[in-house]
Amino acid sequence: MNTATLPTTIPQYLDQLRRALSDADPAMVQDALYDAEEYLRAELAESPGKTEAEVISAVAGSYGAPDEVAGIYRDTEVKVQTALRPPPPRPHRSLAGRFFGVAAEPRTYAALFYMLLSLATGIFYFSWIVTGASVSAGLLVLVIGLPLLILFIGSVRALALVEGRLVEVMLGERMPRRPLYSAHGAPWTERIKEMFTDPRTWGTFLYMLLMLPLGIAYFTIAVTLLSVSLSLIALPVVLAFGYDAHVYLDGVLLTGDVTLWKSVLAMALGVLLFFVTLHVARGIGHLHAQWAKLLLVKGSRRV
Repeated sequence: MNTATLPTTIPQYLDQLRRALSDADPAMVQDALYDAEEYLRAELAESPGKTEAEVISAVAGSYGAPDEVAGIYRDTEVKVQTALRPPPPRPHRSLAGRFFGVAAEPRTYAALFYMLLSLATGIFYFSWIVTGASVSAGLLVLVIGLPLLILFIGSVRALALVEGRLVEVMLGERMPRRPLYSAHGAPWTERIKEMFTDPRTWGTFLYMLLMLPLGIAYFTIAVTLLSVSLSLIALPVVLAFGYDAHVYLDGVLLTGDVTLWKSVLAMALGVLLFFVTLHVARGIGHLHAQWAKLLLVKGSRRV
């Protein structure tokens, strides 16, 4: 790239990089912007007396111009995603193969575990948001109120990264691995204003507040379906050992008049319900991942 067309400031460099990646995954764009700014700021700090334009021109050959960096990130993203994603399952043509094949996909069990884990994370996120917001708002009349509020919003953004890692690892949706890049050259008042006006800040607040009811719903669905299906599957074994007088299903006592064929039928229904549970977990995991991407990443004007 001709040096005459190189940006002369770091914000211009980041803006050109953002435009070069305009059609890429927003999570990858956030990572690329953060890495580029971190590298350029470090080079600027190690080159006292040089302007931003001189530093950018000097590193253009090693780090690359914005369009070159964008191309490198696209190629690297393909390689990383190929290495991280589990091998795709063998495609099934028959309806039965697609129905029962869900048990062979590792992402299914990860999504099911996320549903169980979401109750704990939902309680934590909701408590953190409610407690932090109420304390920060209550202290705004004091000198310490504004710094505490800024610190609280920073912690919420950090939690968004943690949740993003959970979503990416368990649900398979690409999420940011770096925090939001910040305009270091801007006045601190502008940076604080941008923090409050960034849609991702309020999208994260909404996400964490709604994680409590969603976590309760996910946990209830997972536990209910698993317990009923596994109970039905174990029914013939339990009855064979003579525990029929102590077996309850949905509050109804299963007595000795349950015949063998009825217990086998219940077992078959339990197996079917178990596979239905796996499909439900996959569906919920996919929908939740898209919702997390929308609120934690795509809601930004900067990506």
